This record gives sequence, C-alpha cells and structure tokens, in this order.
Amino acid sequence: MSDGHGTPSSTPPGWSQNQPPPYGAPGQQPWTAPGDPKDAAPGAVPQGQPPPPGHAPPPGGFSPPGGYGAPGYGPPPGYGPGYGHRPPQPALRPGIIPLRPLGLGDILDGTIKLIRSNPKATLGLSAVAAAIGTLPVAIGQAIYYRSVGDLLTGAPARSDADVPLGGLASQLGGSILSLVVQFFLVTVLTGMLTRVLGRAVFGGRITVGEAWRLTRSRIGPLIGLALLTALIVAAPLLLIAALVAAVLAAGSGGAAVALVTVVFGLIYIGYALFMTAHLSLAAPAVVLEGRGVTAAIRRSWGLVRGSFWRVLGILLLTWILTALLGAVLSVPMELAVVLVSVAGRGALWATVLITILLTVSGVLSAMITYPIQAGVNGLLYTDRRMRAEAFDLVLQTAAVEQHRQGWVPSSADELWHPSHAAGPSGPTHAGAP
Repeated sequence: MSDGHGTPSSTPPGWSQNQPPPYGAPGQQPWTAPGDPKDAAPGAVPQGQPPPPGHAPPPGGFSPPGGYGAPGYGPPPGYGPGYGHRPPQPALRPGIIPLRPLGLGDILDGTIKLIRSNPKATLGLSAVAAAIGTLPVAIGQAIYYRSVGDLLTGAPARSDADVPLGGLASQLGGSILSLVVQFFLVTVLTGMLTRVLGRAVFGGRITVGEAWRLTRSRIGPLIGLALLTALIVAAPLLLIAALVAAVLAAGSGGAAVALVTVVFGLIYIGYALFMTAHLSLAAPAVVLEGRGVTAAIRRSWGLVRGSFWRVLGILLLTWILTALLGAVLSVPMELAVVLVSVAGRGALWATVLITILLTVSGVLSAMITYPIQAGVNGLLYTDRRMRAEAFDLVLQTAAVEQHRQGWVPSSADELWHPSHAAGPSGPTHAGAP
C-alpha cells in the first residue's frame, strides 16, 4: 500500500496474500448475516418457506426448520461439508495491527512492525534526538572519568578531594542539562512517532518531513502536557520532603525518620503509578485528535477508566523490556569506558574516546527504547478506543475503502478525530476524572 503518493496497486503492501478479500463483487456487503440464502447448503429450503413439491415432511407432522435441505437435512447455515464449523473470517490487517481490540501480543507485535515498516521515521528520528540529548551527559561523564583516572590506576591525584569533586560536578551538570534537552526532544519525538503510527495502522507510510509538518502545530500543547504531567506526578514529593524535614526538626530519632520516609515513599509510588497510567494516553489525544492540554488529560482519564490494571500492567511490562534492552546495548560500552579510563589515565585522547563511546551507547539504547514506548502508548490508545467506542468498525470500513482504491490517502489521519467513534459513547465517553 502506498503512502498516498505512489501508484495504486492491486494488492498493496501490508495486505496478506493469503487473507481473503474483505468484500465480494462490486455492490456486495463485506459481511454476510447468518442465515442468508447464499450461505445455505445447495438445495436448502429458505427459512419460512414451504418445501418444494415432491418433498413431503417427515411423519408426525415435523417439518425441517428453515435452512435445512429436505429430505436429506443438509447442514445449517454457517456449517460446511461434513458438519464442520466454518471458522470466522480473520480480522482485517492492512497495517501493523489487526483491526479489532488488541491483546498484549498484538500491541508488542504492532510496535515492532511500526519500527520495521518505518525505519527512517522511527529509528532515524530517535537516533538524532538521542544523540543531541546524550551529548551533554556524555561530556560530563567523560570529564568525571578523566578526573578519577589516576585514582583507578592507583597513581596519586593532584588533590585528595578537588579532582573527584570537580568530576562529580561536571557529571551532575551534564546530567541535568541532558535531562532538560531530552525532555523537549522526547516530547517532540513522541508526537512525531504517534503521527507515524496513526498512518501505519492503515498500512500507509509517512516521511520524516511530513511527520514534522503534521506535528509542529501540536508542539506547544505537547510541551505543556509534558510539563503539567511532570508537575502532577512529582508534586507530592515536595510534601514528603517537608514532612521528613519536620520530623528531623522535631528531634526525632533515625528510626522515626526512616519510618516516615518508607511509609510515604510507598504511598507515593502507588500515587505515581496511578497517575502515570491515567495520563498515559494524553499525548496521542493531543496529536491525533488535536486536543488541548486539559482536554487531552480528561480524554486519557476517561479512556483508561475501567481498564486501569490492564493499562498499568502493559506499561510496566514495557518499562521492564525497554530497561533490559537498554542495558543489553549500553553495558558493553560502559565496560569499554572503564577500560579506556584506566588505560588513558586522564589523557586527552581518552577523554575524547570516552565521550564518543558514551554518546554511541546512549544513542543505541534510546533509538530502540523511544519508539517502543511511543508505539505501545499509541497502540494502547487505539485499543481503548476500539473497546470503548467501537472504533475498530470505523477502521475496518476505512480499510475496505482504501483497499478498493489501492492506496492510503492523507485524509486517513482525520479518522482519528473522536467524531468518527462508532460506539454509543462517542467523543463524550471519556469524561473528566
């Protein structure tokens, strides 16, 4: 299937060659209601009609029910030869997911297919964002390793405290600057990847330039959403810090301070998970539905309602998987950094090489984890709309029409607007918390 700019084809990419067409001859409906005459066995009597002449009913006044052949009592509608049950037609899958409510495997598989079908727009964008965001922390860590290089080799340092403290300060400053840069870059990246996903569901592809053109008007709401989400999640930490400070000021013992810290820490973890799950679908609502910050938060809260534990479980599993992938990709580089710092003993070449290694490590890790997290959140959003608003019917209808045309037009992006919800809940289902 083309990206809207190619030449139509009879079987667009993304449609399975073994999958039966979702529609029949022109003018026919894609689905057939059970009991239709064309589904009955040859020679069957339509339901509600008398048997033809020469076929008397069996003794006792019993007449075979409609849909059964007479007098051989053929298979009822929906059953094939030998009374075998006809398996249901597989769900349409023009793109990265089947157009039906998704399971965990569908979400993870769809995320991988998103990356494979759009490598430039996913891995490429993630690599650029990761390189820019990782460079400050890489420089800070390189300075730190240079400052402690002599300590690692056992050689006397220039000072007992100044060098390690200077390295730690550089590392801390680089980390803070990197977090700020990554905050804005990841916010923009999430919006662009969500736009790529919105087209990939239909089997269409989108270029990096088009993704940016469609997302740039939503950058402001995305940054505002990220700031407000961070404030909502982190605000209770200030209260906990104030309580711990009050306990310390009261002269209580270490046991009391530890107890307060543990109890309120556990409460905060529960609060953070609760809020994170309920706010996780706000970014797709900003990008795909064009909502503002507060409207997107209300939308996300309403979509998660009734499925909190499922959404939280999938998010936690995604965090674990991305952490493991990041560790697998970054640990070898970290070991190489330690070896270089020991061998270089603070030399300039070692500092440069460490910076390069740390940057490569961060890029390799982030270029995989960023698309996975954005893909899972976007597909969770799609799944919740399918379950709450029968949105899969909207997607199926559009996919049939796109398959008939042979391409995915850019107007497919408009189908994500909540006015296209097929269910009774519609756009007002996701109410405020």
